[in-house]
Amino acid sequence: MLALAIYFWKETVLKELRFHGRSIITGRGSLASLQNIAAQRVFVVTGGQSMFANQTIAKIDTLLRSRNIAVKVHAGIPINPHVGAIVDGIASMREFAPDTVIGVGGGAAMDAAKLMAVFYENPDLDIETTFRAGLPQERKHIQLICIPGTSGTASEVTPFAVLTYPADKLKLGARSPALVPDLAILDAEITLSMPANVAAETGIDALTHAIECFTNPSVEEFASCLAAGAVEGLFTYLRSSVLNGDIDSREKVHHYQSMAGCAFSNAGTGMGHGVAHAFGGRFDLGHGLLNAVALPHVIRFNSRDPRSRDRYAYLARRIGADDLALAVLALNQSIGIPASFAAIGVPETAFEQEIEILVENSLKGSTRVNPVPVTTEDMRVFLRDVFTGKALDI
Repeated sequence: MLALAIYFWKETVLKELRFHGRSIITGRGSLASLQNIAAQRVFVVTGGQSMFANQTIAKIDTLLRSRNIAVKVHAGIPINPHVGAIVDGIASMREFAPDTVIGVGGGAAMDAAKLMAVFYENPDLDIETTFRAGLPQERKHIQLICIPGTSGTASEVTPFAVLTYPADKLKLGARSPALVPDLAILDAEITLSMPANVAAETGIDALTHAIECFTNPSVEEFASCLAAGAVEGLFTYLRSSVLNGDIDSREKVHHYQSMAGCAFSNAGTGMGHGVAHAFGGRFDLGHGLLNAVALPHVIRFNSRDPRSRDRYAYLARRIGADDLALAVLALNQSIGIPASFAAIGVPETAFEQEIEILVENSLKGSTRVNPVPVTTEDMRVFLRDVFTGKALDI
């Protein structure tokens, strides 16, 4: 697989930066570029009904079959993909024997497709133990293509995938170059069918990627520029994308969310993602929605760090605001994002009964690279603030 990489020298450390796979294809109607892929048997992975309802699956099927390419569609990937869903998909792949996997739809479908491709190539590996221990570092035979139908996760360009363990009520992320799709197709026409609430939640997920990347301790100049540009672009176009749903704003958001993905692939995120994974694994809520509610509180928490505070101030200037946390909160309110975990459906009884395990799980994953170290007590207070929607100016 061709790797696009830049080797960056900083403080005597050689760092490899990789922003995406072989290429990204953009433009309205770019789904038609599937006519040019080299493939004989294509396994398409998608979620529920949205990509069927907007005719995207039918278009993919027609495009590929017009070139006598065999196609099998594997649908029904849940919003939080779990081990069983991946195992079922791999079994279906073994019956079909594809040379290419296409993930189309939201981040869940793309993550599932990425994991299926890697484990299909490695039949001797057990997905549950291997995912926790570390994935294979390369994918040699299966071509992987991702086509996002929502605008937020940027899974079409990243080396990440998230898997849910229902028995543990936990979501875990893994990183590997093998998970980077070879080809990403960004066709904004596919996003026109997104409901306003999905456009809002996925858009703020992208904004979270960009902001957390920009303040991550390991970020460097290349990713910083991409992240800051994505923040400015999302603040400019997301409100219109949600409220008007026009092709121009949807296309801009679609591009900026992928730009944010290219950035955080090389720097990581922060505590907002750690919290979202903990609550998503326990309450089966959308990742973008959880990130959206938590983000203003994350900014306020991290502002105790001088470097983070300066970088937040820079982003605020880029978007013409005085306070980034309050600007994000105002954006959330304008596009229908509730202000607390309680308001999005986290039950108070369960929250109180399970606060300690939620704290423990929230301290895992991306929280470990947060710009401000987070103690157990810090997280306990933070989660209560986000659950209640405590005012940011207090």
